[in-house]
Amino acid sequence: MGIFDRFKSQGHHKAKDMSDAAEKEVNEKTGNKYTDKVDDAQQKIEGSMGIDRDRPHHS
Repeated sequence: MGIFDRFKSQGHHKAKDMSDAAEKEVNEKTGNKYTDKVDDAQQKIEGSMGIDRDRPHHS
């Protein structure tokens, strides 16, 4: 793995952490009323950023 691959990997890891923190904060502020919608939005944003998650999709 080259240095740029490591930076990219670290960047994705930090982005996941920030995304999770934002999701948690939004859910707390809304009293977990919109968790499915917040999760769907999070997945779309992460997808547009090229961040993969191993999570089941909500139907």
